[in-house]
Amino acid sequence: MERTLDDWIAEVGADLGIDLDVDVRGLLDMARVVAHGVERPAAPLTAFLIGYAAAQRGGGPQAVEEASRRAVALAERWAAAAGPGEP
Repeated sequence: MERTLDDWIAEVGADLGIDLDVDVRGLLDMARVVAHGVERPAAPLTAFLIGYAAAQRGGGPQAVEEASRRAVALAERWAAAAGPGEP
């Protein structure tokens, strides 16, 4: 049986007792921007911080989306400040 990323998200969510429909592609896009604009290890750590920030603001997909949007904007500013060719 072939398993997908959506299967993983559903299973780990169920195991952790989380019932939240988030924009998985949006979070993956955030991770890509952070990995390239800051550095690779920053992507999973930023994802954790986004989840934590969203939980502190009451949780839900909108809180995740807002925290992700802010993290992407910050990563883009970091990349712009680094200049061309610099990580």
